[in-house]
Amino acid sequence: MAVATTRVKRAFKYRFYPTDAQAAELSRTFGCVRKVYNMALAARTEAWALCRDRVGYNATSAMLTGWKRTEELAYLNEVSSVPLQQTLRHLQGAFSNFWARRAKYPTFKSRKKSRRSAEYTTSGFRYRNGALTLAKMTEPLAVVWSRPLPEGARPSTVTVSQDSAGRWFVSVLCDDRPALAAPANAAVGIDVGITSLVTLSTGEKVTNPRHGRKDRERLARAQRDLSRKAGGSNNREKARLKVGRAHARIADRRRDFLHKLTTRLVRENQTIVIEDLTVRNMLKNRKLARAISDSSWTEMRSMLEYKADWYGREVIAVDRWFPSSKLCSTCGTLQSRMPLNVREWTCACGTTHDRDVNAARNILAAGLAVAACGDGARPQRSTPGGQSSVKQEVVPPPRSRAAAQS
Repeated sequence: MAVATTRVKRAFKYRFYPTDAQAAELSRTFGCVRKVYNMALAARTEAWALCRDRVGYNATSAMLTGWKRTEELAYLNEVSSVPLQQTLRHLQGAFSNFWARRAKYPTFKSRKKSRRSAEYTTSGFRYRNGALTLAKMTEPLAVVWSRPLPEGARPSTVTVSQDSAGRWFVSVLCDDRPALAAPANAAVGIDVGITSLVTLSTGEKVTNPRHGRKDRERLARAQRDLSRKAGGSNNREKARLKVGRAHARIADRRRDFLHKLTTRLVRENQTIVIEDLTVRNMLKNRKLARAISDSSWTEMRSMLEYKADWYGREVIAVDRWFPSSKLCSTCGTLQSRMPLNVREWTCACGTTHDRDVNAARNILAAGLAVAACGDGARPQRSTPGGQSSVKQEVVPPPRSRAAAQS
């Protein structure tokens, strides 16, 4: 019987259809949020450049009060103050990540390129009997409740957004207690690729649907039409929406496929072992960048991790330098080199390997060793002679190491 886990924060995203008045109100809110964010970022940047002074959230909140009292920015009073305060908190979070070297320096929001969104906390909305009403609005939003919220849920924040295709969405964040999945004894290693999106240690290969490649012609045609329209015209806005709809179609289909794949993997396996890939660096390869982006390996890993956390599974990441493709999963012999065009190879022990299946099996073995020893699997990147080599080394904890020496 499934047992409920500890409470977690989960966001439930729904589409809604605003009235003309609600759309106008939300558009004004988006513009004010962007304006406040950019002004606060400029003020903090200037303070640091001139005085080396780190301006915090409290100082920018006081600035916002002063801005509202000026004649030039009096229109900020026309929208709810909650999203404006929230964007200052988001800016504070961006600076915290920057100072901790987790992210780059915050950048200004663009009217054309930045995401159109506004976040409301509990004081900025009312949720009663399945009806959601935002501040400064008299009517509830026409939300399509495609799935129910958790029983007795009390939303803590509501984020309203509009995508490039003109669609409106509301994301409701609330506490949930997801039920643990039924126990599973299986463990699987996953090798990601381009032709096969994932290859499992069981030998199964999942073909990459390549949604971006299939719709590339439609997207290119829409972009050509957009480039021919005069700037600021109604025809250009219509053409821009067509481009947005083409992008949304690709993203929706890709996300749906990844959700179904990751949910199946989490349900069927107790332990999932993956590679810790640096996709950002791999995208520098001009020949493979488009195909890698279309595969969305990072998004797939994110889905695996949070779903495993919800349902009591375990995800293990093996060091990115682990030579999974060059190592024989039967005898452990390490090949000197393994070009990408080699899809099958025969080891000296006589075993013929499928490159991807062999890599998935090695990834699984390394991940299980990590789980058993309680330490990381790391490569030996240099030899005493100065020549670089790659060798899998599982380091046992001190207690195990002492036992091995005794």
